[in-house]
Amino acid sequence: MNETNLKKHEPEKMAQRPTYAPPVDIFESKDEILILADVPGVVIEGLTINLDRDQLTIDAHRASVVTGEEAFDYRRTFVVPRGIEADKIAASLQNGVLRLTLPKPAALKPRQIEVKAG
Repeated sequence: MNETNLKKHEPEKMAQRPTYAPPVDIFESKDEILILADVPGVVIEGLTINLDRDQLTIDAHRASVVTGEEAFDYRRTFVVPRGIEADKIAASLQNGVLRLTLPKPAALKPRQIEVKAG
């Protein structure tokens, strides 16, 4: 094989961006799970949130804000309790903080068991 043929069979080089796990705070109450993720520099158009079975994934793309500043991605995956309904998850992005609210269905909420005498 000559050098030209070798180049045709080399894998194409893709531009790769660094990926970081954003810092998060997670709070749980009897009614919901609240996830706060710091994703400064991300705009709504660069944000994707997916729930696949029991895995919640945040993908966020940060463009270069200042010339010469590096663009990068955020990615973080969480295991959430089974039964969380995707259509009831609420998400908002404000001042670089992503707020995800995952309401718990009745089956996941704690309940008190009544004890009967006898």
